Amino acid sequence: MRKIGIYLFAILGIAFMASTGCSNKDSEKRIAELESRLRELESSGTTTSPASPAATQPDQKPEGPLPSFQFEKSEHDFGTITDGDIVSHTFTFTNTGDAPLIIQSAKGSCGCTVPTWPREPIPVGGTGEITAEFNSKGKPGTQNKAVTITANTWPKTTTLRVKAQVNAANAPAN
Repeated sequence: MRKIGIYLFAILGIAFMASTGCSNKDSEKRIAELESRLRELESSGTTTSPASPAATQPDQKPEGPLPSFQFEKSEHDFGTITDGDIVSHTFTFTNTGDAPLIIQSAKGSCGCTVPTWPREPIPVGGTGEITAEFNSKGKPGTQNKAVTITANTWPKTTTLRVKAQVNAANAPAN
């Protein structure tokens, strides 16, 4: 029962912080900590949900051939930008696995980070691109954003990161 409480507390904390916006770097840091703790709880198989019996069983690596991401790089630093700038970076990957790669979803850590991804399967040895667009409006200071990709790989999720130092629109650039 205590584990359910921890899990629900983490979810509520993430929801609360997400609803208050993502311009506060302390909130961003806390969200990242809570997401990390939630992943730990989920991967250890200690979380349960009374509404979902399947949640009591941890994910297991599927049998048979699997696709695999090989990114040229998984992080990108936009450097110093000005509040209101919209910047994007394209992450290139190769399917180095043994089966076609299918990306089910890609989600930004908040509404200011929007990913686009290929909707068609990527064949073994094929390449693809995931673009992360970051809108810096109203987000001064150091920004660290994540794009979580869910695919038919093992593990099921892969995280890409973008960061920037956002200066106020009327402040001089460093």
